[in-house]
Amino acid sequence: MFKIKSRIWIETENGMFLGNGRVRLLKAILETGSLSAAAKSLEMSYKKAWNLIDSVNKNAAEIVVVTNVGGKAGGGATVTDYGKILIQKF
Repeated sequence: MFKIKSRIWIETENGMFLGNGRVRLLKAILETGSLSAAAKSLEMSYKKAWNLIDSVNKNAAEIVVVTNVGGKAGGGATVTDYGKILIQKF
């Protein structure tokens, strides 16, 4: 028996912009409110998650994820309204 599989992603002139993995990461950030927790939930290193989000932010028409530095007040990450639209459209 054969299975037909495919993957869809969006590219810019700079390369990959948005794909299934990046959308899963954005959804995990929405759920956890944290880039670190989102990466952990997807069994991804924080560095890889940071690089993916940085790439999305740099190639998007608007900021997709806003991050806050940790410390006493705690850090966190927020998916912007534009980011939520991208998730929905994808």
